[in-house]
Amino acid sequence: MKQKVVLDEQTLALVRFAAAAAQGDEPELRERVQDLRTEQVPVDWVEELLLQSVLMIGYPRALVAIGAWRKLSHIAAPAADPDTDYTRAPEWVRRGEEACKAVYGGNYRKLRENVRSLHPALDAWMITEGYGRTMARPGLDLLRRELCTVAQTAVLDTSRQLHSHLRGALNAGASAEQIDGTLAAVNPLLAFDHWKRVKELWRAVRDDWNPAD
Repeated sequence: MKQKVVLDEQTLALVRFAAAAAQGDEPELRERVQDLRTEQVPVDWVEELLLQSVLMIGYPRALVAIGAWRKLSHIAAPAADPDTDYTRAPEWVRRGEEACKAVYGGNYRKLRENVRSLHPALDAWMITEGYGRTMARPGLDLLRRELCTVAQTAVLDTSRQLHSHLRGALNAGASAEQIDGTLAAVNPLLAFDHWKRVKELWRAVRDDWNPAD
């Protein structure tokens, strides 16, 4: 019988830290930072996860998570970052469109239309700031970014976003087993009814998913 591909220990530690950041419990965060160090998760992975977390969990919880990482890892913030230069906005648009297309596949145009109908600024920010300036940065691959986003939207109980990013993870190349592993890592943080909703949503996405969509 062929062995299923599951999460490697470094990715699992990263996903658990992502979920803890969404939950916002400081003792849980401290434990998850220790796991990151034990598993020798690349520093760039952690830094990029923390930056992208602002998009999903907001500044308040992201800042708490970043603070826990800085304090317990003893890794200082970089002195500078190229993506603080707003003259690079055209580059962010280009790479944002590419990343968003990769995540949403055949639904990309529909997504843009739907978001634009809510407010044109939201569409521009989603592509330029969200996907271009943040999610398409080097340092962490799109597959792991999407798995971490799945973990955070599951914790936050935002079903529409979880639905989109379960599909996004599949579009980014994740296997069903890797998503199973991600959700299993989140399970201890969720109440029973919450976990049941997450499982049912994942089952529906998995049964309906078509790579051509």
